[in-house]
Amino acid sequence: MTKISRAAIFDALNAWEVPGAKTSLVGLKAVKGIDLDGGKVMLALQLLDAYKDREEVIRLALHEKLGAVTGVEEVDLDFTWERTPEADFKNLLPTVKCAVVVGSGKGGVGKSTVAANLACAAARLGLKVGLLDSDIYGPSMAMMFGIKDGPEGTPDGKIKPIEKFGLKLMSMGFLIDEDRPVVWRGPMLNKALQQFLGDVLWGDLDILFIDLPPGTGDVQITLVQNAKSVIDKGGAIVVSTPQDVAFLDAKKAIGLFKTVETPILGVIENMSSFLCPHCKGETHIFGHGGVKTAAYHMGLPFLGEIPIDLEIRAGSDQGTPLVVGHPDSPQSKVFMEMAGALKSRLNL
Repeated sequence: MTKISRAAIFDALNAWEVPGAKTSLVGLKAVKGIDLDGGKVMLALQLLDAYKDREEVIRLALHEKLGAVTGVEEVDLDFTWERTPEADFKNLLPTVKCAVVVGSGKGGVGKSTVAANLACAAARLGLKVGLLDSDIYGPSMAMMFGIKDGPEGTPDGKIKPIEKFGLKLMSMGFLIDEDRPVVWRGPMLNKALQQFLGDVLWGDLDILFIDLPPGTGDVQITLVQNAKSVIDKGGAIVVSTPQDVAFLDAKKAIGLFKTVETPILGVIENMSSFLCPHCKGETHIFGHGGVKTAAYHMGLPFLGEIPIDLEIRAGSDQGTPLVVGHPDSPQSKVFMEMAGALKSRLNL
């Protein structure tokens, strides 16, 4: 019998990225024990309960990855779960009435576009609105709002948000060159997010929209906890496209918000259909209605469907959100209706 290499087991664990975490089980310090008995590998794992919705995915992946290691005939996994810590965080947003986080569980579903247009719609309703792009690795609000210059600082180290279209805006994209990658690790990311909350002069806001980074890992949990007092007065919005596989990732975001006890304001189906600008016909490219049905079965409010519009893409590239550039479009009307519903729900 070929002897199993403990180093090979460790390398296999370190090479696989936990879904939503952007790091390995080793990076999460989740590996508590590796025991070998002949051709059998016994692995003890301890994770925050925020990852519990991914247990089956982790099991299947580890059986495949470890099973491919030379000499391994059997893989036995033992999971234990640690409660996500509920630290007593200082209120970093004392002048903000409430905050709404916009998440998706994955990238590519138009979450940032939804957050930008919802914020613009809320401002058009007369609310004092801020928008924080908290995606450190892939900030997009600088392009979406056509902002080229960085924010101003104050002598005491505070940051003045950039103001445009009636919004107060902050993004990592305002601070770095657009072609410069961000290579920070966890502690640096968490510190930057705390500064975006506590060191930005948001002033008196009715609502602060926070565009979350893709995924459901430690960065998302830390951000929600640092702004918990105002998020609890607002809540979370989950964005998904109609495909079943996309909603699987949206369910991870829903699971995260439930784990950290964040109220879920509702679910949005983005790219629900394509409205042809020529024949005016409607085509359901990615399917239709699945998100609404899933939200109903999960007992969550359904906030609305947003059709695909080429002007949304063009406006985002040119620096003018659709609600500002084309306020009378069908999509803009949907955003205005959703913003009105949020205003009423949050008593703003």
